[in-house]
Amino acid sequence: MDNKKLTDLTYSVLDLASVVEGKTIADTFNNSVILAQHVENLGYTRYWFAEHHNMISVASSATSVLIGHIAGKTEKIRVGSGGIMLPNHSPLIIAEQFGTLATLYPDRIDLGLGRAPGTDQLTAMEIRGGRVNMPHSFPQDVLKLQKYLSASNSGASVRAIPGEGTDVPLWILGSSTESAHLAASYGLPYAFATHFAPTYFMEAIQIYRQNFRPSAMLKEPYVMACVNAVMADTDTEAEKLSTSLKQLFMGIVTGKRQLLQPPVDNMDDVWDVMQEEAVNQMLAVSFIGGPAKIKAQMQSFLNQTGVNEVMVTSHIYDHTARLYSYQLFAEMLSK
Repeated sequence: MDNKKLTDLTYSVLDLASVVEGKTIADTFNNSVILAQHVENLGYTRYWFAEHHNMISVASSATSVLIGHIAGKTEKIRVGSGGIMLPNHSPLIIAEQFGTLATLYPDRIDLGLGRAPGTDQLTAMEIRGGRVNMPHSFPQDVLKLQKYLSASNSGASVRAIPGEGTDVPLWILGSSTESAHLAASYGLPYAFATHFAPTYFMEAIQIYRQNFRPSAMLKEPYVMACVNAVMADTDTEAEKLSTSLKQLFMGIVTGKRQLLQPPVDNMDDVWDVMQEEAVNQMLAVSFIGGPAKIKAQMQSFLNQTGVNEVMVTSHIYDHTARLYSYQLFAEMLSK
């Protein structure tokens, strides 16, 4: 694989709208606006939200509403979903929602699509109702959605108004190899959830590239990796900031979720050996440190994977430190 330069790498943001201990959901949304405006000025390409439900630390359940809010508070950065969990919705409704967004904010809206429920099974039953036990029709629903968003649907009995003719760019999201086959066969860009499910990443992007079929939207494979990044002026400072991220993932591992916690001096006071191992496995693709360390790690990552774009998510308790981490990341890539 040809070595790429960091300066050629496109970089973007995944905001999970994390609710911080001691703050409100309103604070979270306000901080998202501040961060979006901040990263827009730093040259980031996209700002995406992910659909999750019934999680006290994640406030992005009404994903399309937040996308509209951020798009209205920014000027040029692309805003979208990473992703909309399509089995939770009718393709027509998503076409109408994102068609509305694309009409309000032309050439700025992305629609990333996932097949998972984005929640626990009980909540999925509440969301999907009688459809919860139906066979998965994700591949067919992606095509149906694409059709609704195209001008070619104008003669159909059912039309997405607004939406028709907007051709909102679709992405396939994945954390396994199954999604790689789908993205390749449809000729769509592929975004991998490396930030929490790195196990099948290398295998999945190889499958995607080998099986890619060019489409009207995309002539060549396009891979985005979502990664965790916690940066500070020094490695030591970044390591301490990252303990909030590690506590968050410990909550996922143990099933005892909590709001994003303040950093601690020593994680050994918080987790046991098995929890540490499980968290570290999920966070295997994480960039934690100062600029020199992260620059070397990012170049190595780029050499190994050849990705076209990285989408950075940074679970940092202090909002000012979070803004600074994104600033350091952008400066590191552009130098």
